[in-house]
Amino acid sequence: MTANLTSKATFDFVSVLSQAAAAYQGQEGTTPSGEILVNALLQAEKSTKQERLTYPFESLLGKWQLCFATGTKKVRERGGIVLGKGLYVPKFIKIHVSFNATLGQDSNRGEISNQVKFGPVLLNLTGPVQYLSKKNLLAFDFNQMLISLFGRVVYNRPMGSGIQAEDFYNQSIAKLPFFGFFLVTEDFIAARGRAGGLAFWIRET
Repeated sequence: MTANLTSKATFDFVSVLSQAAAAYQGQEGTTPSGEILVNALLQAEKSTKQERLTYPFESLLGKWQLCFATGTKKVRERGGIVLGKGLYVPKFIKIHVSFNATLGQDSNRGEISNQVKFGPVLLNLTGPVQYLSKKNLLAFDFNQMLISLFGRVVYNRPMGSGIQAEDFYNQSIAKLPFFGFFLVTEDFIAARGRAGGLAFWIRET
């Protein structure tokens, strides 16, 4: 089943996430509290599982700004890992993720770019991705690091722990970092990482 966000069941959490996106970009309103946003993300995740929604890789392509993320923490008495409270990314730090498709027959392969900009310093990690559309899983690996200062590249080399693309596609998903996307719209996307944390991105305009 493909995504349909118009049903009444999805209205509340989509409204909260839309409000967060608009407020974070300075368009209107105030950002919901971290607790409210986490609850909206969890509701979105639950809805996607219940309705068995799937999202095509094409809907992820483009550049997205990280707005909000949660960490995880181990809790001994509960015998597992629980979500942290989550934080909005400070406006003075720009964190973007970009997905590009590979030209060719396999439309579920491409490249990821994860960019962090803090003042004059820019860090950019790139590498291959593979998308499993039936599970909304995007596996990735970083194999190249670039650092620039005041717009000038000062470091651009392969990463020692990165897997080259030709070997990456032969790896088991269990051995790779991945995002499990549970909400994808024109304006924002949300996913759970392999470690269990949640992330919410807004499309870069």
